[in-house]
Amino acid sequence: MSVAEILTPGRLASTACLLEVCAPKPGNVHRGADFEDLVFEDFVVSAELLGAVIDRESELTLGELILQVVRTTRQCVGTNTNLGLALLLCPLARCLRAGDRQDSSGIARVLRDLGEGDSAAIYEAIRLAQPGGMRPVAVSDIDGPAPPDILEAMALAADRDLVARQYRDNYRTVFDEVVPALLTGRLKFNNLREAIVYAHVFILSRYGDSLIARKCGEETSLQAQGLARLAVEAVENGGESYARALGDLDFWLRSDGHRRNPGTTADLIAAGLMVALGNGDLALPWGGTTQWQAEASGRTE
Repeated sequence: MSVAEILTPGRLASTACLLEVCAPKPGNVHRGADFEDLVFEDFVVSAELLGAVIDRESELTLGELILQVVRTTRQCVGTNTNLGLALLLCPLARCLRAGDRQDSSGIARVLRDLGEGDSAAIYEAIRLAQPGGMRPVAVSDIDGPAPPDILEAMALAADRDLVARQYRDNYRTVFDEVVPALLTGRLKFNNLREAIVYAHVFILSRYGDSLIARKCGEETSLQAQGLARLAVEAVENGGESYARALGDLDFWLRSDGHRRNPGTTADLIAAGLMVALGNGDLALPWGGTTQWQAEASGRTE
């Protein structure tokens, strides 16, 4: 039985968020690492809230649903933990509720229905969440009135924000890169937790991170991208080399408070998990023994 046959769309979204935050991804909060002002439990509570709102508020428009997720999170957690997650996972949940497969066609149908009211609600959600590093822009600035067409505004932001790019491109990065990276990691490591870490580092190596770029500048995002690329390349040299490269990346990302945290990448990984689990691409069991662990214990897979 697939995960999607067991869980509601909201519970599936919560599960994706929980799996993502539990994995020890470089530079992010996880169950073994907190920030001074943001801790693991904040993300656990936020994941539960997101799923509960998705399932409870099924009659809201998509924009209103995203706003309600952010508003509820603000009331209960008090900080922005899931704006990007709400923007990415709520449309995927609407695909499932409509009986569609989570793919580019299903997402396109959901996004085509976004109207002027949805645009106003999404702009209000972004203003309420106060995402880090937002700078004024000439057209469709977040501090100005919401544009009539949110997809046009997302297209304008697509070159500087990977979440916005998913709205422009019908989640192409999620479907064509994040999900395959998760599946590749699952095959390489035979362990979902390590697959999540691998996919996170792989996507960071491809794109840098929008949140890092907004907070610290594009050059810093490119530095993160380069270190992540070294970690991906180190996989082929064995477990010890890969672990060292992950440690170097993690140390560098955490060396400036948490200004370098790759939050946008984490949001994309959660979206990929929701797709892979919901579509049956990732199946149980999730555990396993990596090739390196098997060799170390004198066993073979």
